[in-house]
This record gives sequence, structure tokens and C-alpha cells, in this order.
Amino acid sequence: MQRAYYKNSIHNFMVDDETKILGELTQHYGHQQLEISQKNAWIKQIRILKSQLVGLSGFIYFEFAIPRMGKRVDNIIVIGNRIFLLEFKIGAKKYDKSDLDQVIDYALDLRNFHAGSHDACLIPVLVAEKAPSVASNLNQAIKLAEAIQLNADNLGEWFKQFHATEHINTESWEQSQYKPTPTIVEAAQALYANHDVREITRSDAGAQNLSATANCIKQIIAKSKKQKQKAICFVTGVPGAGKTLAGLNIANQHLQLNEDDYAVFLSGNGPLVTVLQEALARNTADKPKKVALKQTKAFIQNIHHFRDEYLKNTQAPTEKVVVFDEAQRAWNAHQVHKFMSQKRGMHDFYQSEPDFLIEVMDRHQDWCVVVCLIGGGQEINTGEAGLEAWMEALKTKYPMWQVYYSDLIIHENNYLGSADLKQWLNTQQIAEKSLHLATSVRSFRSEKVSAFVHALLECNHQEAQQLYLEIKNNYPIVITRNLQKAKDWLRLRARGSERYGLLASSGARRLKALGVNVKNEIDVAHWFLNSKDDVRSSYFLEDVASEFEVQGLELDWTCVAWGGNFYYKNGDWHCQAFKGSKWQNINKKEDRQYLKNAYRVLLTRARQGMVIWMPEGSETDVTRQTAFYNGTYQYLKSLGMPELD
Repeated sequence: MQRAYYKNSIHNFMVDDETKILGELTQHYGHQQLEISQKNAWIKQIRILKSQLVGLSGFIYFEFAIPRMGKRVDNIIVIGNRIFLLEFKIGAKKYDKSDLDQVIDYALDLRNFHAGSHDACLIPVLVAEKAPSVASNLNQAIKLAEAIQLNADNLGEWFKQFHATEHINTESWEQSQYKPTPTIVEAAQALYANHDVREITRSDAGAQNLSATANCIKQIIAKSKKQKQKAICFVTGVPGAGKTLAGLNIANQHLQLNEDDYAVFLSGNGPLVTVLQEALARNTADKPKKVALKQTKAFIQNIHHFRDEYLKNTQAPTEKVVVFDEAQRAWNAHQVHKFMSQKRGMHDFYQSEPDFLIEVMDRHQDWCVVVCLIGGGQEINTGEAGLEAWMEALKTKYPMWQVYYSDLIIHENNYLGSADLKQWLNTQQIAEKSLHLATSVRSFRSEKVSAFVHALLECNHQEAQQLYLEIKNNYPIVITRNLQKAKDWLRLRARGSERYGLLASSGARRLKALGVNVKNEIDVAHWFLNSKDDVRSSYFLEDVASEFEVQGLELDWTCVAWGGNFYYKNGDWHCQAFKGSKWQNINKKEDRQYLKNAYRVLLTRARQGMVIWMPEGSETDVTRQTAFYNGTYQYLKSLGMPELD
């Protein structure tokens, strides 16, 4: 793989003709229009580096690829065993904070995902051409906590302090494996910009599983089209295994084909849809924002808007391939009837949401494929039907449809409880092993985080203790009774533009007394996408996001604020809901499971680590009794989690 547009020894770079170097850089643009500003920036960089690197020996790269971020480092300079990442800002008169974060992000990406850089000495450097000279902390830069700040005049003098005592093999370093785990926002942006999914996913077992799933669905679509058959695929997986990424990839592949086989990615997760639509529109630089947003809204849609459209329109949809994300959250017949009666004035509507959505796609005369992405144990709201409603509709009303499913649906009860439906699947439909994603790729620090959270919530004390021992070095989880300490821990841990935020259960109503108001609505696009200088962003740790805002999305670091609605006592979880001015016990099994799943979502949102804040409780406020918090705190401590000093 050619990772850079131009590479050479520093000696050969110094003697290379400027026009020759520029030619190598520009040829990578192919038929694309090269902007004059980019060409002029390269000329400036070449001239500055030629004047500043005199007398140095080593290796130099121009435009070194960072595929996960869909970007390139302006320059990498290798001197001895040190690797300097340079971000140039031609004409800049100051060191902008966002530019400093950007070059730190490049270094963090290589440290985390590029095998040859895991233990290398990486040093981020921001070169602001006309900025004043400032002192930089080399030790902090080596820790990737800060970036070195240089200008066009002191660049060479600073580099001359480094003498090569050890040398790295640059060819081996450059070609070592790159195994990224992008966030769903980064992945969607890269796919939408026509990057191949293989460029932005790892090459280990988890990614191979993801690739096998994508290929399996691709073959099912091709077979259904050829045989003029209607089919539905159920893709299951552990939290963070890449179900949404697999679905986006399928929808995007058909979008790029420009054929009549239109595809759309549908989700009932309103916050996820909003964030992805906005992120893709912001990332489309060559179009006005309104135009870009209109196009992204055609690619990614809210499933309820899709449903409402085909309540009015009795024709077949434009799309032949439809991906339903988090299909387990589709509404059951009772919830749909209640909604249609109250909100739409349709008192005779008795279909479940899965039943109606299949009926809409069944209007096609020839073929279609529905892809349902299913997360076991993730139903978090009243009226969510789970997998049973899909299977029941298919079995009773659509016998001509071909059903493809993972055999885990048969063998694990958290997907499908009905023995009758399992028997029907086992005898009449097609099991595909590749339709289950078994490995979490959300947390590149540890793939066992979701298993640890499951053991914690199921009160499997010994298993949770063992799993914590296995993850603690790569994925820190700490606890505290002090919210300010929790916030300080996040800010200290996060580097560059790594995103952090405050999370809490939507039912943790009495955290309001301590300044964490879960009833305060947030603008999810601002919260997830805006920068550190925007008070609406997650970085300010003022607005709290609940399980409904964060399901399907993720941050690098999180603070989970634990509420009194879910507390540990005598070896089990106690569930309660705040009504009026007091707590009421939750006795209904289904509602207790929803609450447990809400905490499952909150505890699996962080990619790199989390702090759990457990309030002290109050001796005078009966709605914040110490009993609601102390037992849980001691339980978490007993699993091995350290307390913050």
C-alpha cells in the first residue's frame, strides 16, 4: 500500500527538483480538480522544508494517509527513532487550538491503530508559518498531551537538537498493519465519501466477521434480484460489533451504483439519524449545506417518517433494498394502535410496526431485500416489540418470503423466546452463520468490555471480577463520589479532539438536585459534533445525554452518573421510577428489563474508558437516600474498580 503521495530520504528530497516533487504530489489527484490554494501550499511547504532541513539526515513523507479520519498528515519526518508529524498552516499568525488538536489526533490515530507506531516515539508538530516563537514541552508532546509549536523560521533550529542514535526501518514501519476502529460517525463520513469499507476497518477477526457479513448480504441481494424473490435478513451481534456499519455499507454500496436498485438506511433512533445526517452534510465541502443535507436525508431516514409516507401512499417504495437499524425497537401492535389512535386519528389500525413495514416492501411486484439489524437485550422503551413481532408477521402473513438468520437466534433466548417460532425458523428458513457479528469493535482498547458489563448487570460477581482484571490495563474504569473529580478525570485523560461527555439514565430524576438534569433536552447534533468552544457540546460536561440520545453512538470517554432508579441490594438490582414527588417500585418484569438495558447502553458507550459517579446520598432528602447509592458503590468496588483520589 502506498501510504504517502511522496516519500524520500531527506538527502534526496533536498536535491530533488521542486517541480518534480510537485508533480508527484499532483499526480495522485487524477482527473480531480486540484485547487490553486493546495498547489500553492505544497510549494510553500517544499521551500520551507528545503531551507530548514539542511544538514539533517532521515526520511520525509508528504501527505501520509490516515484512512480512519479520511485525512492525510501534511508531512512526516523520521530522524533516527523519532517520528515527527507536521501539520502546516501556511500564512497562519497564531497557533490555533483546533489545529493543535488536529495534529495530536493524527498522532493518536497512528499510536492506536498503526501497528508500527504502537511503541514508536511519535511527536506532533504544528507549523504556523508566521506565528511568533513560543516554548514547547517536548515531554508532553511525546506523551501526545501537547503539540510542538514552530514557525517557518525556527523549524530547522529545533530539529537540529535531535541526533540519530538508533534508526527505525522506515519501509517496515510504513507498511505495518493499519487496524482502525472508526466511530459510526467517522465510518459513515468515510463510506459516503466513497472510501472502501476495508480502508476504515480492522483486519483482525472482528473485521473479518464484519466483511463476511457484508459479503453474505451482498450475495443474498444478488440472488433475490436474479430469482425475483423477496427476502429478509436478520443480522445479530454483540453491542459495538458493527451492525450499523454493516448496514450503512450495504445502503451506501447501492447508492454509489447509480442503478434503479435504490437503497435506504432507516432507523427509529432519532438521535442517531439526526447526528449522521448532520455529520455527512457538514463533511460535504463541495456543496451548499442545504443541498448536502437534503441528499443525506435521502440516504439516511427516520423509520417513522418512512412509515408515515407509506400510510398515505399505497404504491411500492422507490427503494428495493431497505436496511432497518435496531429493528428490535420497532413497535408492537398495541403501541402502534395507541399511537395511530392518539396522533393520527386512525382507530382501526392494528398492525405491528414490523408487520406494516414488511407489507410496504411486499408491494414490489418482483424482488426486494429487507435487512434487519438486531441487538439482543437492547430494548429500552415501552412498546418495543423485539424480534418476535418480525418473525410472527413473516410466519403468518408472508410465507413466500425467504428468511435468512443467524443460528444464535435459535440458541440464545435474549433474541427469540418463542419455541414455536424457533422451530419454524429451524425447519423452513435458512441459517447463515455469517449473519452474526460476535466481536465488539467499538472499544479498540478491549473487546471484553461488553462481556464485563453483562456480567456486572447479571450479578455474576466472580465472572465480572475476572473480566475486569483482563480489561483494566487497556480500558480504565474508575469510580468516585465526587462529580467534579469525575469531570477532571475525563479532561485529563482525553487528548486532541477525543470526545467525552456526561451520561445518565432518563429515569435518574433526582440527580437534578446535584445539577444533573436528565429532563433537560439536548440538541444531539450540537452535543455530538460541535467543538470544545461550544457550550452545547458534550465537552462542556453541562448537558447530560440519556440512553435514548446515545444508543447507537459512542464517545471516547464517558462519565456515567448513576441514579437512584437502579441500585444494588442483597445481591440483586432494585428498580424504581420517580412519580410526582416519590419513588415507586417497578414490578413489571418487562419494565425492569428495560431499565437494566438502559444501564447496559450507558455502560457500553465509551471506546477508551469511563468514570462512574455515584452520589453520596442525603440524610434529609428521602428521595436521595444513601441506601440507593452505597450498596451499588460497594458492589462496583468489590469488582476491582479503583476509587479516584
